[in-house]
Amino acid sequence: MIFSIFKGANSIFYNVKKIGRIELATINYKTSVMGNLIYYVATSIDGFISGENGDVSKFIYQGKGVEKYLEDLKSFDTVIMGRKTYEFGYEFGAIAGQPSPAYPHMKHYIFSDTLEFDNQSEQVEVKKVTVAEVLNIKKEATSDIYLCGGGEFAGWLFDNGLIDQLKIKLNPIILGQGVALFGNSKKSLIASLVEKQSFEDGLQILTYNLQ
Repeated sequence: MIFSIFKGANSIFYNVKKIGRIELATINYKTSVMGNLIYYVATSIDGFISGENGDVSKFIYQGKGVEKYLEDLKSFDTVIMGRKTYEFGYEFGAIAGQPSPAYPHMKHYIFSDTLEFDNQSEQVEVKKVTVAEVLNIKKEATSDIYLCGGGEFAGWLFDNGLIDQLKIKLNPIILGQGVALFGNSKKSLIASLVEKQSFEDGLQILTYNLQ
């Protein structure tokens, strides 16, 4: 009999042989390298990734901090997002079924149970919102995975323990209302701060491990 326990990227496989009433177990360790899912997102001081009706006009779009963010994006080969985030991109030049012009080098996975395209690029795939689909993408990834946008989809990922790292572009603004960082999630967690970068315009990039 074989059963396994998973922890992070490592799997511990237990081979159990039963002799009478005695069970002898040997342990095999198998390391499976998976891409980390990184939620890299701009937020306000009060934890909103956009204001009322999707307003993002108050966020910082220039400066050293934004340049750092854009440079970091070059290291990702894969981006995942929910339907709302993908369709929000239409306001900024994105075309339905095509990769976002902001991340043209990345393979796009759009998570939705209903979205369909008439003209779909080979670089864009629509996936059902299931844990198995996310784990398959992590397993097959050739780099860490960029989680674009957030809100409801990020909350679902967070609730299911699928986000490995959170990188917040903390903007010196207070919005008061809007889309929260993790949507309606009620999950609590003590994160580990691993890096902090501050810039002259008040922007900070804070990196937390969530696993």
